[in-house]
Amino acid sequence: MAATRLTLDYDGTGFAGWARQPGLRTVQGVVEDGLARLRGGRPVDLTVAGRTDRGVHAWSQVASYPDDPVTVDGLNAVLPHDVAILACEPVADGFDARRDATSRTYCYRLLARRVPSAFEHGRALHWPRPVDLDALHACAAALIGTHDFTAFTPTETDHVRFERDVLHAGWTREGDVLEFWIQADSFMRHMNRTLVGTMLEVAGGRRAPEDFRALLEGRPRAAAGPTAPPHGLYLAAVGFGGATES
Repeated sequence: MAATRLTLDYDGTGFAGWARQPGLRTVQGVVEDGLARLRGGRPVDLTVAGRTDRGVHAWSQVASYPDDPVTVDGLNAVLPHDVAILACEPVADGFDARRDATSRTYCYRLLARRVPSAFEHGRALHWPRPVDLDALHACAAALIGTHDFTAFTPTETDHVRFERDVLHAGWTREGDVLEFWIQADSFMRHMNRTLVGTMLEVAGGRRAPEDFRALLEGRPRAAAGPTAPPHGLYLAAVGFGGATES
């Protein structure tokens, strides 16, 4: 059977996350509905590389389904303004966006200045308090490698494996915007947002870097910091067998 890979971006503000849920507006729901319209009413069940939460954005999400492609222009014409299809292309039979993905890259954006920005509203977390950049860099460096991230995901979870292999982690700064970039084999629910919330405690002097490193040894969720809001988080890229879709 033929298979298709979709690459898409979306503004997560108006969605209850990726996954289809009864009575709620989701990215999966609107894209599947759009595909069904172009396919003469035939339903399609999308598999996705990264299941984003409510309010989280994507620059380069990847999804797949077991059938022929549709046209990019045709699909965009029936989708709402906050979702855009970047590519719709045939791939090898059996391709599965979730199973075949070897890495995911996320970016969390922070507006680090006293006054807010009309243009960054809903796009970056406004952080008017002082930030110790050296502390942020130290936290990011500690993340690289294989660690137990139990402290950074909700206690009530379906996860059975809490170790993740972090390939890259680091903070960058351009003007007033700080960005936290992290690439790993996979992520757990709320993991990146809780990492950011906890790192900001370190950067604000409320937690020591040594305490942050200790959290990577499988400490309970209550030992870590707050979960940062979703609107600063973006799924930036998905890797397949060493290649990265971005």
